[in-house]
Parts: sequence; C-alpha cells; structure tokens
Amino acid sequence: MTPSLFAAVALAGGAGAGLRYLLDLVVQRLAGSRVPWGILVVNLSGAFALGLISAGIVDSTGLWVLGAGLLGGYTTFSSVAVSTVLLAEERRPRAAVGYAVATFVGSVICALLGAVCGALLT
Repeated sequence: MTPSLFAAVALAGGAGAGLRYLLDLVVQRLAGSRVPWGILVVNLSGAFALGLISAGIVDSTGLWVLGAGLLGGYTTFSSVAVSTVLLAEERRPRAAVGYAVATFVGSVICALLGAVCGALLT
C-alpha cells in the first residue's frame, strides 16, 4: 500500500464515521425509540454497499478506499454489541435478541443483494 493510498483510506474512514453519526442521529430522531434503529440502518446499508462494490464495480484502489475506508468507518460492530447488551440490561430480552438477529441476518442478506446488484452492473 502506497502512502497516498493509506492516506485516502484513512480520510475515507473518517468520512464514513461522520456519515454514520449523521445518519444514526437522523434515524433515531425520526424513530423516537429506544431501539437503536439508526445503527441498524447504517449496518444494513453498509453491508449492501460493500456487497455491491465487492462484486467488481470498482478497481482494487476503489475497493480499499470505499470498502476498507469509507464503509469500514461507516459500519460498526461494536455499537451493535453494546446496543444489544443495553437492551438486555433494560430487561428487554426480546428486543435485544431481535435487534441482534435483525442486524446479523439482515446484513448477510443485504450484502448478498448488493453483490447480486453489483454483478448485474458489471
């Protein structure tokens, strides 16, 4: 990896984290719920986007910058884990399990759909 590619990946990661924050904020305000819908939307859309670009619609540099950088900063596994624990601590086990399952199963489905769409575009 060249220094310029490293810098591009790092900058894209910062941009992705900023996008995650903004989308989470907007979705949470619209949903008005204690369930972290914003992070779910972020992770599902990020999984779709990564599936899409992994199908070959960008070159290897684009995959690094968009996949590892932008989408790496955009999506978040740790927030899912913490949100699931917090829901369980609030004595909401169904919400905790439902959130975890929706995130993990939904992310796999979205990544698959993204890959299929990407294959159709190439």
